[in-house]
Amino acid sequence: MDLKTEYLGLSLENPIIVSSCSLSKTADGVRRIADAGAGAVVLKSLFEEQMDLDTREIEQHIRPSWHTEAYDYVRNMGMQLGPREYLDLIGESKKNVSIPVIASLNCVSQRWWPEYAKKLETAGADAIELNIAFMPSHPGWDGHEIDMLHYQIVEKVKSQVSIPISVKTGPYFSSLSSLIQGLVSRGVRAMVLFNRFYQVDIDIDQMTLAPGYRFSTPEEMTLPLRWIALLSGQIECDFAATTGIHDSAGIIKLLLAGAKAVQICSVLYQKGLEQIKPMRKGIEQWMSDHDLQSIDDFRGRLSHAQTETPELWERLQYIKALVGIE
Repeated sequence: MDLKTEYLGLSLENPIIVSSCSLSKTADGVRRIADAGAGAVVLKSLFEEQMDLDTREIEQHIRPSWHTEAYDYVRNMGMQLGPREYLDLIGESKKNVSIPVIASLNCVSQRWWPEYAKKLETAGADAIELNIAFMPSHPGWDGHEIDMLHYQIVEKVKSQVSIPISVKTGPYFSSLSSLIQGLVSRGVRAMVLFNRFYQVDIDIDQMTLAPGYRFSTPEEMTLPLRWIALLSGQIECDFAATTGIHDSAGIIKLLLAGAKAVQICSVLYQKGLEQIKPMRKGIEQWMSDHDLQSIDDFRGRLSHAQTETPELWERLQYIKALVGIE
């Protein structure tokens, strides 16, 4: 079976990408990811705070709403890669592997990234993933203001680089489809849906905030599944799914919805990098069972744009669910 796919204009041997995480923070880790059979890798994010803060100040800047990756990364920033070492990581990774190596910038403003993005390109990154980890929690921010922040970051970075750019973001927008269309019109080649913000809990005995469950669950995949199905036929960009992808069945569902690729993380922490090969074999077996030779034979077949019952992605399925419950 042919598992090849094209994402961000890059040729991938299969649609499985290891997302930005501690597994991809060293050149040796990137090599192990490639050896395990991934189609591409996103390097562990370089955080805006690394460009802007002294390590002694970091603790007071940690926000409970941040993504799992952000929380552990920023807490230990003094022991992690700095901006210069990150460029070395790109160069070393490119020497070690043949799969695409995507740099990741975790940002909430446009201050540092245009100049540094050019350095990432020069170091050899095949693409840049902008993880715009801004959670609009303040009632004083309106939807247009949040959208403009995203547009400004993209415009600044895009003006400095020629390599493709993707944006990874959360679902919390007044009009997600409008935001994505605006990003694409400004040069974004792919959207990664969705960023999984750090989950916070409460310790009722100590009456303090506590970490929530760090890993995704398969049930969380339904949110990116629905939005990719709705948007993949309407907006001209690649869509990659992330959050809740734990097996080959999940990958197949997202490809049927219209995804070009998927990003996996939690399952690798729980079961190891060796989980990638069964995922690939599961896709191949399913394709063989359905007499399909390539991913292009079925990608997007059940998307809103291609399915014979597009209303099921919208209100009708909601009504049917209620009827089944009541």
